Amino acid sequence: MSKAIKYYYDFLSQPSRALWIGMKLSKTPFEDCPVALRKQEQLTDEYRNINRFQKVPAIVDGKFQLGESVSIVRYLADKGFFSEQLYPKSLEDRARVDEFLEWQHFNVRLTCATFFSKVWLLPAKGLAPAPKPEVVKKLIKDVEGNLGLLERLWLEKDFLVGDKLTVADIFGASEITQMTVPVQCKRKQFPKVAKWLERVRETTNPYHDEAHSFLYKVAKQAASAKN
Repeated sequence: MSKAIKYYYDFLSQPSRALWIGMKLSKTPFEDCPVALRKQEQLTDEYRNINRFQKVPAIVDGKFQLGESVSIVRYLADKGFFSEQLYPKSLEDRARVDEFLEWQHFNVRLTCATFFSKVWLLPAKGLAPAPKPEVVKKLIKDVEGNLGLLERLWLEKDFLVGDKLTVADIFGASEITQMTVPVQCKRKQFPKVAKWLERVRETTNPYHDEAHSFLYKVAKQAASAKN
């Protein structure tokens, strides 16, 4: 019997959360191998031997090592370790999922991750000063511009590429959900996005809430500090 795949991740990382949720829903057999980004464990020589990019997530399957979350999804799917509903086998359906994953990388992911990092993560860790109000305003405008594109171009149905949940939804929603730490999604401005986020959460729970528990905790602490 082959050994379980080793999964290296940190829930502070959006791709780590998304992939973990997808693997849990797919009943992928894997061994938890946490990598504490807050302690910079990804920069150790030991981890460099696992992932030369020194980022999370990564997997080790026997003697095979692989980084980059979308590449891992494709690898697991081709091995039969990932849900066909989440990442379809049919050419056209899979291409639609890939289309979003490629699109979001320089749109939703780029703007949300930049905002999350510059406004909350780096200042919270003492690695950078809090950005000036005009910088925050510009970052928010960039995020809202992409939420608008998501609202208009992708959410014609219940989910991003049809009537059923796919990894496109998991990756996209995980990216946007982390924005609940510094800002709340404007439900009136982006009603489709707000309903879609809740739909994804309901469909992927209990794994969604488990993967985002740390962010929810930080969000509550931030809200209490303001009051």
